[in-house]
Amino acid sequence: MRSDGETGLPFLKMHGLGNDFVVLDARARKLVVSDALVRAVAHRHFGVGFDQMAVIGPGSGDAHLTFYNADGSTSAACGNATRCIARLLIEETGKSELSLSTEHGTLIARDAGGGLTSVNMGQPQLDWRQIPLAEAMDTLELPIEGSPVATGMGNPHCTFFVPDAEAIPLAEFGARYEYHPLYPQRTNVQVAQITGPDRIRMRVWERGVGITLASGSSSCATAVAAARRGLTGRNVRVDLDGGSLQVDWREEGVWMTGPTVHVFSGTLTQSFLDSIV
Repeated sequence: MRSDGETGLPFLKMHGLGNDFVVLDARARKLVVSDALVRAVAHRHFGVGFDQMAVIGPGSGDAHLTFYNADGSTSAACGNATRCIARLLIEETGKSELSLSTEHGTLIARDAGGGLTSVNMGQPQLDWRQIPLAEAMDTLELPIEGSPVATGMGNPHCTFFVPDAEAIPLAEFGARYEYHPLYPQRTNVQVAQITGPDRIRMRVWERGVGITLASGSSSCATAVAAARRGLTGRNVRVDLDGGSLQVDWREEGVWMTGPTVHVFSGTLTQSFLDSIV
């Protein structure tokens, strides 16, 4: 497997609160990203390992972003990957604000100071058709044991508010609800505990990935769900396994702010690429 006749494929390894990504830059070279490539690179023993792969391409604004889950499926949104790439492009261009197009729409990202990066993930989808759900229902209280909240953030979410997030056997719980028949496109699953005024402890199971240390879109969905339920205000701190994000649901969209890390840069060897079937 080759790209524009070049040997090997450069990549960056980045993470936002331990939610980790392989980032490919396709702005100056043509890349064909197959399901097999995504799955091979995602493998944490035989490849590099990641929660999502993100591809930077040319776009109507500063860049266009495409996201892939570890199982090869695509996702219209990935909040932490968007923040990671925004930080990369802010440092590359010297700009303090960027316009990034995605399948979810055009997202605005900003330098928040102190090494933090903010991104506006847009307005949440609250109607059952937009999320989407399989049939008409109240998205604030689904007819599922535990009465979770359904939210769309460019990808579907199912948020359970629980007394103790640590007590939930997330591997079993998340796998069960990812494929719930109410979610025709599968769903991300969150277990969330209100731990203080405008503070949430949240753990996440991401569709096509499994348990992750953090999830930006899941944090936004959980913050929106908590505000809709009247459990918190609209500006909250979300504490995840890998660290904390600040989420602010404003009139213009859901802003998410937190740190990012560029861990290393590398090259996938041509022999590795040629071995992918």
